[in-house]
Amino acid sequence: MSNFDDIFESTPQTDEFDKEAWAAKKKAERDEVYALADATAEAVCADGGKFRDYLDVQAAFRNYSATNALLILATKPDARRLGDKDFWRDQGVYIKRQEFGRPIKIVESNGEYTRDDGSIGVSYNIKRVYDISQTTARMKAQPPVSHDARALLGALIYKKPVPIQSVDELPNDMGALYDHEQKAIFVCRGMGASDLFYEVSKALAHAELAMTNENYSYSTADFKAHCVSYILCKEFGIETDNLSFSPADFDIPKESSEADPQEIRAELSEIRDTAYDISARMARSLEQNKAPRHTEQER
Repeated sequence: MSNFDDIFESTPQTDEFDKEAWAAKKKAERDEVYALADATAEAVCADGGKFRDYLDVQAAFRNYSATNALLILATKPDARRLGDKDFWRDQGVYIKRQEFGRPIKIVESNGEYTRDDGSIGVSYNIKRVYDISQTTARMKAQPPVSHDARALLGALIYKKPVPIQSVDELPNDMGALYDHEQKAIFVCRGMGASDLFYEVSKALAHAELAMTNENYSYSTADFKAHCVSYILCKEFGIETDNLSFSPADFDIPKESSEADPQEIRAELSEIRDTAYDISARMARSLEQNKAPRHTEQER
């Protein structure tokens, strides 16, 4: 009979885990990732084309934070679907060998903690994700987003934050206007569906921004509202070719282009959060109004 007693004999202990070295390594990685996000934030606010590219990424990944959208833009701006290696393995596909060392590093919350002074902070980890193009999955052409115009406009004003009233004319040839004093949106009659979607979504963005900002003013919020409307247009398949982002005009305000990178990220986060809130309401409305599917043909 074989003797297996040696299995349970004590084995030499390996070096103890160096907690401080591990923490320092994690901090260095976080610092590197945030430095990339800050550099990208500065770059997008100095170039209208890059700003538009950032908004395109944010529209494609509405569940991702503004910081993570910046990191996606900096690492793989053409990304379409992201997941970590475990996610892709669960889908039955794997990361290509040559792509494994090229992850997109994003920031992920690791929960709250209590600081030495008793205040509550949030810790973050760096997560490595990969685009579907970096996997063995077959790339399928995605059909263009298409919604019935009436259903889309109905979803846009689903659970609207303020009343909406139709009018024959607005100042400066505006299509829609949020009036902060009256807490109402006024919309010109006679617009086509695409123009109507852009104008009303921008006015709704103004209303949302006014609700979350005690110092709201139409002029300072107008750029953010324009960006929110652009994101919504991209997400729901509305034409955006006529929407511009140029450092030469109001689209990239001087105060933003000269701001601290963290301030820029905070501004982008406000745009993202506003677009997300409206988009989430729209998604709920569109889902509720889906026609029931017939599983069996009537006979």
